[in-house]
This record gives sequence, structure tokens and C-alpha cells, in this order.
Amino acid sequence: QVQLQESGPGLVKPSQTLSLTCTVSGDSITTNSYYWTWIRQPPGKGLEWMGAMRSSGVLYYSPSLKSRTSITRDTSKNQFTLQLRSVTPEDTAVYYCTRANNLGSSQRGEYEYRGQGTQVTVSS
Repeated sequence: QVQLQESGPGLVKPSQTLSLTCTVSGDSITTNSYYWTWIRQPPGKGLEWMGAMRSSGVLYYSPSLKSRTSITRDTSKNQFTLQLRSVTPEDTAVYYCTRANNLGSSQRGEYEYRGQGTQVTVSS
């Protein structure tokens, strides 16, 4: 059974960097051709695709967030990480990590597996 679990701070101050980690069990983030994805859902809004890392290590970012976003991975821990720089209150959202089968699915917020999500609030 594939499981994903997000972790990170629930509160971040404006202008700081948000860092979230997704720990994966039951699958390797470096094998097959899956897209390990970050999406978020601000309060009262729809899902927003942030970016993805293919199992090969190739990165894809949302154009609107690309300048502030980095996705990295620690293969020894089977984790991938999201960093979002210069956050504002508009970055307040529930953040999810997912495993998608292809880039299109990833970008549409479709997934085969998803973490339970973690609430991040940006506030001073």
C-alpha cells in the first residue's frame, strides 16, 4: 500500500520560506514513471497545482509560482520537499503531496495516491 505523509510547520510568517516534506512509503520515488506532485487548496478556493518531480528527477513548475518554488528530494529517505519562498497570507492553504500517473493528471490535481494534507497558515 502506497502512503504519503506531509510534514512541516503549520504557521509561517510573511516573507519567510515555507518548507514541507512528503514522506513516501510502499513505493520508491525514483522508480517507474510517476509524478510526485505538490498541490494546494486555499480556503474557499479550488485546487492549485504547484509542481511535480518525475521519478527520473525532471522538474515541472506552475508558471505562476515558478519564481518562488523549489522541489527537491532525498532519495535515502524516500522523501520529496517543497520550498515556497517569500510567502504572503495568500499562500495560506492546505498543502497536499500526491502521486500522479502522468503530467496531465498531475496538473489537473488528479492522483492515484494522496497524503492527508497539512494546513499552512501565513500570518505574523
